[in-house]
This record gives sequence, structure tokens and C-alpha cells, in this order.
Amino acid sequence: MRPNTVKQLWAEGKPAFGAWLGTCSPLAAESMAHQGWDWLVVDGEHSPVDLQTMIQMFQAISTTDTIPMARAQWNDPVIIKRILDGGAYGVVIPWVNNRAEAEQAVSACRYPPDGLRGFGAYRGFLYGGPDYGDEANNEIACIIQIETIEAVERIDEILSVPGIDATCIGPADLAKSMGIPVRPDNPHPDHVAACAEVLAASQRIDNRVAPGIFTSGPVEAKRRAEEGWLYIPSGSDGQFMAQASAQGLRTVRSYGQD
Repeated sequence: MRPNTVKQLWAEGKPAFGAWLGTCSPLAAESMAHQGWDWLVVDGEHSPVDLQTMIQMFQAISTTDTIPMARAQWNDPVIIKRILDGGAYGVVIPWVNNRAEAEQAVSACRYPPDGLRGFGAYRGFLYGGPDYGDEANNEIACIIQIETIEAVERIDEILSVPGIDATCIGPADLAKSMGIPVRPDNPHPDHVAACAEVLAASQRIDNRVAPGIFTSGPVEAKRRAEEGWLYIPSGSDGQFMAQASAQGLRTVRSYGQD
């Protein structure tokens, strides 16, 4: 089976940098993948992407060595199964708040006897290889989102579930759940402390989970890597497009001002 190079990076204690894809565009996905990101996540939760377009985006990403992933709409075994059958090598599962929900997330990502995923990965075999059915449980990344203070308070309970490969803090939802303002790279001391607790729990020897956190952009992403985070969303296709467009427009509007 094609190796999951993101999981290899985590095993070596190295960060894996990637970006979110929310524009529902296979061409944008292909362009982003050709920049050399370690992974790209097609956002099935907050973007309007449908399953067919998601698979087309996976196919576009597959023209490179970038690992294709997706965020599920919810912690639903049927949704997760279809994403994986389409060729995702990792699934980001939102709103995991306790051990039972973590167990459900892992089970949806694993074939028996480790889980309850049904067997029938049409495109999974095309992308992963003929031994996909034998090796998928080892290569597919199960990434759970920590998005509430409830989840933070239960983080050791959650991460004690075998089969979780990484966490991914949703900073905005976490702030909302704590009743504090949503800010990029949130400086609120309670938010900072909550994120630090997830980082520490992920790093504790009994958990062996790659700690992850969504960032406001490359500057914060680099700082988070220096702190020890290993799964690091560093922006989105729409964000990068808007930033580059704004910079380009500022340049041309400066015509005649030099």
C-alpha cells in the first residue's frame, strides 16, 4: 500500500504542514498540491463541497506526493466510510467531546477487527494499491477535533482510546465554548492554557498522539511547530488566494506613485 508520509513524519517527531481546501475546486486542489504541502484537507464540514467533487479533488491532489485528507461533516460512520472509500488517507472528525465519541470516530476509520468500517473502497484500492484492504488500518490517519472546553477537560480520557493518530484543536469553537472572544492566535490566557493542556496530553507517553491545532496562517504555523505541534493547518486555498490577490492589487494600484 502507498505509505502515508504524514504518519511517517509524526513517527519521527516531525511536523506535517498542510492547508484546508474550501473552494470546491479540483483545479485549486491540484495547484495547492503542486506547491509541496505535506497534506491537504478537503473541508466537508463548512464548505459546500459534495462527495463527487471531493473525490475529484482527491484525484487532483494525487498528481503529487501530497497526502489527500478530508474533514467529515460529522462524527458519522456512513459519512466517514464514503470519504475513505473515495481515497482519503486521513479523516478529520469534528466535535469529539468524550471517550465514547472518540471510540466511534476510530471505529469508523478501521476495518474489523479494529473497527466497523465496511469493505468496499473502490477508489481506495486505485490510490492505495492492491493490498489496501490489508494495510489501510495502519496507514489511514484518524484525526479528532478538540473544539470545546468539555473535550479539553476530558482530554486524557479521549486520547486513551487506541487508534487516534492526531488531535486538531478548533481554536474558534474552543473560544466560543469558553465564552471568550474569537481571535487569531488567541492570546486569552484561558485559551492559551487550554491549548497547552491538549499539547501536553498528546505528548504524554501513554497517548502517543500527534498534537494538532488550526492556525491563522504561516507565521503562527511556524511558531506552533516550534512549540511541538505536529499536525498544523497553515491556511486555506481561499485565504491564500485572497492574500495574493490583495497584494497584487496593492502593487498595481501604486502605479504612478513612485
